Amino acid sequence: MILEILISVIALLVTLGILVTIHEFGHFWVARRCGVKVLKFSIGFGKAVKTWVGKDGVEYVIAPIPLGGYVKMLGQEDSTVADTSGLSAIQREGSFACKPLWQKTAIVAAGPIANFLLAIFVFWLINIFYGVSGIAPIVSSVIEDSIADTAGLKAGDEITAVDGKETINWQQVNIQMLARLGETGEIILTVGPADSSRRRNLQVPINTWMAADTEPNPVGNLGIIGEIPANIGGIVPGGAAEAANLQEGDEVISVDGTTISGWTHWVEVIRASPELILDVVVQRGGINTDLIMTPKATTLDDGTSVGSIGAYVQTTTRQLNYNLLSAIQPAVLKTWEMSAFVLNSVKKMVTLEISPKNIGGPITIGRVAGETATYGLEFYLGFLALLSISLGVMNLLPIPVLDGGHLLFYAIEVVIRRPVPERIQALGLQLGLLLISGIMVLAMYNDVSRLL
Repeated sequence: MILEILISVIALLVTLGILVTIHEFGHFWVARRCGVKVLKFSIGFGKAVKTWVGKDGVEYVIAPIPLGGYVKMLGQEDSTVADTSGLSAIQREGSFACKPLWQKTAIVAAGPIANFLLAIFVFWLINIFYGVSGIAPIVSSVIEDSIADTAGLKAGDEITAVDGKETINWQQVNIQMLARLGETGEIILTVGPADSSRRRNLQVPINTWMAADTEPNPVGNLGIIGEIPANIGGIVPGGAAEAANLQEGDEVISVDGTTISGWTHWVEVIRASPELILDVVVQRGGINTDLIMTPKATTLDDGTSVGSIGAYVQTTTRQLNYNLLSAIQPAVLKTWEMSAFVLNSVKKMVTLEISPKNIGGPITIGRVAGETATYGLEFYLGFLALLSISLGVMNLLPIPVLDGGHLLFYAIEVVIRRPVPERIQALGLQLGLLLISGIMVLAMYNDVSRLL
């Protein structure tokens, strides 16, 4: 437990540190390109842990609370050029307030843009080194009289597209379905027998779909069982599986009289049975065969003892590989699609189409970051990219205090041909602070509720 908490805390600090640094560096870099004098570059809030002044005259600060940061620029708090009339010509040249509107817009927008560029870069790396892979979305079975069963989905069908968007693995199926969360209408599934070119479209009706669910499971909600069957893909020499004469191609049917629903269930039973004698029934060549198996005890880092037998799953996987150039387009496309997904989710929360309980705070981020870090670099990088996209989208919302609020004031300035009055900006700032504070309180409340 202590190790899990430690991993989550470290993962949270590293993840937010990367995202905040990239975001603030976007503001910093564009400000310097526009000739604005940067006074301070801070990562984190609170009392400084480390401070130094660079050769460029900028004060660099690292603070302990990694929930944000800021770039302080000369003249940033002055709303009009008149406010800087007391400055010298050189000072006015380096003042943020004295810059043309397009440059101020570019500086403010650079932070969120940097987050999107980070996501594109991370997805590009994933495409190059890992490609796009996963377990093929082949339906194991369909619950009788469920929504999917009524729509005509059959066991053995592969879901090749959701609402016209191609899906090559279960993760993509879930993401496309989650985009319909809280909606009423129809989900169009393109399906067909696995490894066949024959396809048909199914219309799956939904009505305020999973609007109140805090942990939505779209595939399961429709009655689709996509869990991998407990088919043995191979045996590790010297393990308990070999000793019990478990063979490649066997399908595990039951353990001690309990039916095994799939590979995940099978793994759970084995892990929970170290050094216990198990009566296992497998199907081999169409005939049920009884085996006696004793999982070996393996001790984990936290001292927990779990069972293992030395066997791995037989799956149908899908894999797309890319080179340096071909990896760019899918990285950009995925960043765009995930940005639209996040923005649509925010809209649905505002309109109460889905539950606000889905909002997560630092505890949730730390937990998920810690989990993905233990799964491997590919999973952690994917989570980092998604979080960077979320940060970029959230900062572009037209809420004073956020970058999007400043961009909103600049857009109004273009229309009315003068800066927004200071009292209105001040009122907007107060409302923005109130709204953001409320969201943070709600996120923390949700985090704590999930722990209880």
